[in-house]
Amino acid sequence: MGTLMGHVAPGFGFFIVGLWHLYNHIKLHAQYPNSYTSLPWFPTSKIRYFELFLIMGGCVASIAMELFISPDRHQPFDSDGTIPSNHLHNFEHSNISLTFFVYAAFALALDKVGTKAQHGLTQLIGAIAFAQMFLLFHFHSTDHMGPEGQYHLLLQIVIVISLATTLMGIGNPKSFIISFVRSVSIIFQGVWLMVMGFMLWTPELLPKGCFLHLEEGHKVARCSGDEALYRAKSLIVLQFSWYVVGITSLAVLFYLFLVKAYGEKVEYASLIKEEEQEGEDFEDIESQKKRKIGNSTSFIQMGKVFSPIDMER
Repeated sequence: MGTLMGHVAPGFGFFIVGLWHLYNHIKLHAQYPNSYTSLPWFPTSKIRYFELFLIMGGCVASIAMELFISPDRHQPFDSDGTIPSNHLHNFEHSNISLTFFVYAAFALALDKVGTKAQHGLTQLIGAIAFAQMFLLFHFHSTDHMGPEGQYHLLLQIVIVISLATTLMGIGNPKSFIISFVRSVSIIFQGVWLMVMGFMLWTPELLPKGCFLHLEEGHKVARCSGDEALYRAKSLIVLQFSWYVVGITSLAVLFYLFLVKAYGEKVEYASLIKEEEQEGEDFEDIESQKKRKIGNSTSFIQMGKVFSPIDMER
C-alpha cells in the first residue's frame, strides 16, 4: 500500500471475494430457504480450494511487494538490522496480509481434517484477521490528520461491520441477513480501498487546494491550509455516503436478480411435487371410496344370497 496499485490490487481482491460470497449466499438461500446454513468460504466445482488459494496467493504477493519489491534496497531493514521509520507502514500492511494468509491456510487444513467445529473455527480466525486489520489501520503509522487519514477512518467503520458480522455468524450460522451484510461489507472494503488508491494518488482527482508531497520515501496527499483540509474531509465523507447508497442498492438488486433466477425454479418444482402429491392423495381417497362401496355392496349381495336360507332354517 502507500501507492495507487498498493490500494487498488488488494481492494480488487476484497471485492472479488466479497462478490463471490454474496453470490453464493444468495443462491444457497434462494434454493434452500428452510435449511440454509452459511459457510465461511465456498468451494468451486473444478478446484475445491480455489478461493483459499486465491487469498493465499494474493497475500504472498502483497507481502513480497511490501517488504522486498517496493523498498529501494529490496529489503525492509536498515543497515543495523532495525526497521526504519519510512518502512513501518510496509510492515503494518504485510501483517494484515499475513493474518489473512493464516486464515486461508487454516481454513484449508480444517476442511481437510473435517472436524465438527471447522466452520466455527474458520469464522473465528476470519474474525481475528478483521480485528488485526482494524487494529493496524486504527494505529497506523502514517498521518491521520490529512485526507488519507479521513479515508482510513471511514474504512475502519466497514472493517468493524465485517468483524461484528463474522463473530455473529459463529453463533447464528442459519441467519442469511448476517451473511448478506458480511459479504456486502467485504465488497465495500474492496471498493473503498480502490477508491482510496485512485483519489489519493492521482493528482487530477485530489480535492481543490490539495497536492501530492514526497515524505519519507513515498508520496502523501497534503492540503494547502485548514480551509482546504476541512473541505477535502467533507468531500470524502460525502463520497463515502454516496458509495453506501450505491453499494446497498446494487446489493439488493443483485439479490432480487438471483432470487428470480434460482428461487422460482425451486418453487416451480415444489409446486409440481405438491400437485402430484395432491393427485396421489385424491386417487387414494377415490380408491378408498370404491373399496368401501365395493365392500358394502358385496356385503349386501351376500346378505341377499344368505337371507332366504337363513329364513328357511
